[in-house]
Amino acid sequence: MSTSSSSERRLPDLPETPDVTGAYPRLTDEQIMLLSQYGERRTLTTGTTLFCAGDRDCGLFVVLDGKVQVVQEEASEGASRVLAVHGRGRFVGDLSMLTGQAVYVTAVAQTDVEVLEVGYDRLREAVTQDQALGDLILRAFILRRSIHADLGAGLRIIGSRYSADTRRLRDFASRNRIPCRWEDLEEDPDAELTLRALDIPPDQTPVVIWKGQTVLRNPSTTELADLLGLRAAPSRSAYDLVVVGAGPGGLAAAVYAASEGLSTVVLDEFATGGQAATSSQIENYLGFPAGISGAELADRAVVQARKFGAAFSVPGEATSLTQVEGYHVVGLAEGDDLVAHAVLVATGARYRRLDLPGMDRLERSSVYYAATEFEARLCRQDPVTVVGGGNSAGQAACFLARRAPEVNLVIRHDDLGRDMSRYLADRVEQSPRITIWRHREVAELIGDAGLDEVVLRDLRSGEMERVATTALFVLIGAAPHTGWLDGEIALDDKGFVLTGPAAGRPDGTFETRRRGVFAVGDVRSGSVKRVASAVGEGAMAVRLVHEYLESAGRR
Repeated sequence: MSTSSSSERRLPDLPETPDVTGAYPRLTDEQIMLLSQYGERRTLTTGTTLFCAGDRDCGLFVVLDGKVQVVQEEASEGASRVLAVHGRGRFVGDLSMLTGQAVYVTAVAQTDVEVLEVGYDRLREAVTQDQALGDLILRAFILRRSIHADLGAGLRIIGSRYSADTRRLRDFASRNRIPCRWEDLEEDPDAELTLRALDIPPDQTPVVIWKGQTVLRNPSTTELADLLGLRAAPSRSAYDLVVVGAGPGGLAAAVYAASEGLSTVVLDEFATGGQAATSSQIENYLGFPAGISGAELADRAVVQARKFGAAFSVPGEATSLTQVEGYHVVGLAEGDDLVAHAVLVATGARYRRLDLPGMDRLERSSVYYAATEFEARLCRQDPVTVVGGGNSAGQAACFLARRAPEVNLVIRHDDLGRDMSRYLADRVEQSPRITIWRHREVAELIGDAGLDEVVLRDLRSGEMERVATTALFVLIGAAPHTGWLDGEIALDDKGFVLTGPAAGRPDGTFETRRRGVFAVGDVRSGSVKRVASAVGEGAMAVRLVHEYLESAGRR
């Protein structure tokens, strides 16, 4: 990567940003010495750009002397917003530097500076040599991504809350942990002013503004992903393993397969992490006594898999699975079908949709199927309702209670501990902001422009009661995502994939009826629906993949 200078760029003399969360740690002399083995010292003048939003495969910069600003480029020509200032011993970078995606911010020398530049490939090598240093950098990058999202850095999405395409783009950014700022045409006057300045008529919204200047008019999800570097072009005529689904099971398989030398590509039609990535806190996962967010677990797994050489393609929606001349062919909605020696199905399950009056009218603006930071920011200071009695619903209720003044949790029975882990049920019951509505179901949604109330039906008496709410979170029973396998792979009566003895494979726990095709995690019939279980299945299945490849003469 080459730096560029801008003699006309004038930067305010700002103090260093304090580190209150661990997002901006200062490296020790020993850590800087270690990184020096992998980098190159540079002396840069005031106004020099170290990297720009949109750059890919750029490296990390350690500030040895002087100060560097991290800024968000705005739509106004030459305008920028300062996100952080780094001084001596700090490192400047973004999570994208470990994932190979486009960075979302720009770094500029506030003063004359001396820096240590560690290139992308060398950085990945360096962080594997020192576990403490690698974890320090990765943790800081993940925290910075969260801070940038709270500050509205990254993408700008301008569109109507009632537009299905606006919702599609918002959800894609949220689930992929892409920092973005949504400007609602119905409520934000600046959004209308921006569209007028860009001469964009309403029928061409939503729009995405990238780097303060690139404008995409109602882009497809694939176009947005290509812009951000989320989709890898096929690099082989045939992969050893194609993993379909990037939830915990798929990510674990990718890590183990790639680390053992198998050429591996991971597909997911929407985002890495699966349903687990929407969990605000996973507290019963081995090795994390204080808990870990699903988003952080997913980001760490992606970085780990990429370190070993796995490729990712998001969105990558599998639409078919066929067999041609002994190879497995995964058909993709985006084109570029993938050929593989073996396929691992880890497409998981999806929450079911409620079919009730008002849903068609209000689903786009007020109904959600995940409770992430993005949704929580939209619901700030307003009462919300969560439907579901499992762990996902309990975690969502506790998470939303940090922001919303009142959270209504609706369950169809009276025992919260029946389907929810006891520690979580206790936490829900003890929260002063959570009201549990037992023996209830949602019967109707009330509202015109947006959700105002939900009507709850008492399942014992039939009584109806209106409850004020501005958002409905539906986290009920899951349906397997296996429509693309119908007719090719044996499924049980509920649509889950049959494996092992149930599929006629007494010696292969995770192998399906078709040799070389395996299934793990929530999509597998009889699986335990837990993150740790899916991770274990993904890791174990890779051994069976090896055995199949060897027996088929593919290794």
